[in-house]
Amino acid sequence: MAADPGGGRRVTPWRRALLLGIGLLWTAPNSLLGLIAGALSMPFGARPKLRTRDLALVFHGFPLGPGGVLTLGNVMLSTHGDLDALCTTYAHRAKWCVQPRTRIGDHERAHVLQYMTLGPLFLPLYFLFGGVSVRNRFERAADRYALTGRGWWPWLRANSKAETLRLGEPLERSP
Repeated sequence: MAADPGGGRRVTPWRRALLLGIGLLWTAPNSLLGLIAGALSMPFGARPKLRTRDLALVFHGFPLGPGGVLTLGNVMLSTHGDLDALCTTYAHRAKWCVQPRTRIGDHERAHVLQYMTLGPLFLPLYFLFGGVSVRNRFERAADRYALTGRGWWPWLRANSKAETLRLGEPLERSP
């Protein structure tokens, strides 16, 4: 394995493919729930599209819910027609700090990575830590990933409330 410029170890293509395959299998029960919901929504206007960039099958135009995207394993149920839509972070919405709007697909891709790592444990842990809320470390991690391109693992110190606030600090001071 060759070292990357940041001093870490680069993942070889075959190892990346192996990890992706294991992640897909590990979260298959979650993805199956998403596939069933997506298939049932197709007569009501939802249209599937494979988004390799986001590691997911996306059902665009999902007709239920208050709006946004629900990720189940490697399946996203999106009320939007496009994952490039911008959204506010949970911390911004809760007035913890000021942060720029992020691409909703980047936020949801973090959840896909979380699912692929935790598999069937994801949903119980997600709800144990607060569900759809700024208090939920999974949501703060997904926001951080959408903002910076890294930090999707919920138990990184970087995803604490203090670090979330620090991430927003420079924006609060600018005019």
